[in-house]
Amino acid sequence: MPLPQSPLTPAGPQAARVFELGTLFFWMCLAVLVAIVLATLWALWRAPKGDARTPAPGSMGEEPGRRRAVSVALGLSIAGLLVLIAASVFTDRALARLPLQGALHVELTGHQWWWEARYDDAEPSRVFTTANELHIPVGRPVIVTLQGTDVIHSLWLPSLAGKKDLIPGRTATLTLQADRAGSYRGQCAEFCGLQHAWMALEVVAEDPVAFDAWAQSQRQPAADPTEPQRLRGREVFMGSTCAMCHAIEGTDAAGRQAPPLTHVGSQRTLAAGRLPNTPEHMASWITDPQAHKPGVNMPAHAFSREDLQALVAYLQGLK
Repeated sequence: MPLPQSPLTPAGPQAARVFELGTLFFWMCLAVLVAIVLATLWALWRAPKGDARTPAPGSMGEEPGRRRAVSVALGLSIAGLLVLIAASVFTDRALARLPLQGALHVELTGHQWWWEARYDDAEPSRVFTTANELHIPVGRPVIVTLQGTDVIHSLWLPSLAGKKDLIPGRTATLTLQADRAGSYRGQCAEFCGLQHAWMALEVVAEDPVAFDAWAQSQRQPAADPTEPQRLRGREVFMGSTCAMCHAIEGTDAAGRQAPPLTHVGSQRTLAAGRLPNTPEHMASWITDPQAHKPGVNMPAHAFSREDLQALVAYLQGLK
């Protein structure tokens, strides 16, 4: 089922402010459009008919009325622009006034083409990292620190907040809050390469108790497999190039060039929203990622059928 991805369905105070400003702009621009159309029709109706010649400038009855019309139009235009400027300033200030007491801090890094989310905590042992899914508690402000590692990316969470660029070498901050539970789709809104369109971020807003339980589970290392097939799958993973790029907490795999896989089996999608997270799609993704996401850095792997099945069973069990 597609996730909500529309600024017309705000689910938090930041998005609500943006929606209100957008609504004001829409109605005022519509009023201007209607006024222009009516003025054009009136001018056409008043235009000379047949062989009538255009009156010379300054002729009786023309200049005073025209000057009044121009003055009124100019005054209304200036007033409308001032209203829009004031509304934009007040909205910007309102966005900056979101109470931040007890805020959750997340560092979000944009890569080609996936998202890395690092949940900060005053206690280092409670810090953990996930990829392509951002879980947040309902009713609690979230401070997202944005960074880019390669090219310029842009985070857009239409139902929760506005857009913010991720520029390599710079740090930006985005504050947001979800007022109701649900899953919302985010998207890179800055063209960042071949697979820009497939750089999605799922934001899961959940009850604070459920969020705390999820966060606690994410802090745990990967459980040791007990089934023979999954044990074989771990051997395949550790003996291949997979362990050079991916990290699985609790194992010797500590790569930082690709999404962490410690709890990959619990995620809804693969490859930043490109594929549903099913055994069939995972096997296809491992075998030939270029077929699904051309240009991705992940190489193809030619595992035997038995080793591929074992590897998929191991990864799907990381929950």
